[in-house]
Amino acid sequence: MAISLSVVLLLAIVLVVLIRGGSIKPGPAIVAVLFGFFLASTGMADDIQRFLNSIADTINSIQF
Repeated sequence: MAISLSVVLLLAIVLVVLIRGGSIKPGPAIVAVLFGFFLASTGMADDIQRFLNSIADTINSIQF
């Protein structure tokens, strides 16, 4: 849950920066948000979540 919340927060910050910087207009940003919302309710949501969790685990296992 903590990873999901932090990813959502990070993506929200990136989206706000892109809108304020003029890189993306509010219309396409709304479409992107709605796409993510509806994608989350499909059967692919579990696969995407597993993929993101494996990336997070991989990053977490890197030792410097």
